[in-house]
Amino acid sequence: MNEQDVMKLLEETEAVLHGHFLLTSGLHSPMYVEKFNVLQHPKYTETLCRELAARYINDGVQLVVGPMTGGILLAHEVGKQLGTRAIFTERENGRMTLKRGFHIEPGTRVLVVEDIVTTGGSVAEVLDVVRECGGMPVGIGLLVDRSGGKVDFGLRTEALLHLDVAVFKPEECPLCKENVPFTKRGRTGK
Repeated sequence: MNEQDVMKLLEETEAVLHGHFLLTSGLHSPMYVEKFNVLQHPKYTETLCRELAARYINDGVQLVVGPMTGGILLAHEVGKQLGTRAIFTERENGRMTLKRGFHIEPGTRVLVVEDIVTTGGSVAEVLDVVRECGGMPVGIGLLVDRSGGKVDFGLRTEALLHLDVAVFKPEECPLCKENVPFTKRGRTGK
C-alpha cells in the first residue's frame, strides 16, 4: 500500500476533506483530516493497520501502545496483526499515564502508534510513559504525519501518509480573500 492508495482511501471515506476550513485553533486551512471517518470502518482500519504492522514485523515488537482515543483502535489492530498485547495511555490530571491495570514490563520492546501527528506532543508523552516503565521503544507507526516532516522522535517512524497541510491566519487566508465560504466539517453525505 503506497501513499497514493492511502490518500485515495482517506478521500473516499471523507477522512481527508478539501475546501475552506476554520480549525479549532482559529487558523484556516484548505484541507481537514477527520480520522474517524475512515476508522469507523473496521475493514479499512484493518487494512491500514496491517500495513503499519508489516513495517515492524521484523523488529521483535512485544507490545503496541497508543494514546486515547484514535490510538486505541490502531494499537488494538496493529497488536492483533503482530500477535502482541495492545494497551493505551490516557490523561489523568493533565498527565499521560497507564490506567485500567495496564503495565509494561521492563525491557519490553514497544511500538507506539498514533492516528495523526501534527506537533508530536501526544506521541512524545506516550514515549515518556513507556520509558518510565522501563520499556524499550522500537519505533513509531503513524496513520498520517501532517507535520510536514518537522516531527522527529529520534526513532524510526513509519507514516502511511505524509501531508504538509497549509494553515493561515484569518487575515492572511487566500480563500477568505477570494470569498470562499467555510466548508462544514464532517460527512458530506457522499
